[in-house]
Amino acid sequence: MNAQELRDKTPDQLRDDLANLKKESFNLRFQQATSQLENTARMRQVKRDTARVLTILNEKAAAAASAE
Repeated sequence: MNAQELRDKTPDQLRDDLANLKKESFNLRFQQATSQLENTARMRQVKRDTARVLTILNEKAAAAASAE
C-alpha cells in the first residue's frame, strides 16, 4: 500500500482501511503474545500502513477545511 493509492480513495474507504488495519494489528499482537506469530515483519508493516492512512485522512481534512 503506497501513498498514491491511498490518495485516490475516498475518506470513507480510508476509514474502512483504518479499521481493518487496527483489527489486524490487534490480531498480530495477540499472536505475538501467544508465541504464534510467524511473520514478525508484518507488525511493522501494519503500523506504517496505519500511519499512512491517518496521514492521508488528515491531509484530506485539512484540504477540505481550507477549501471552505
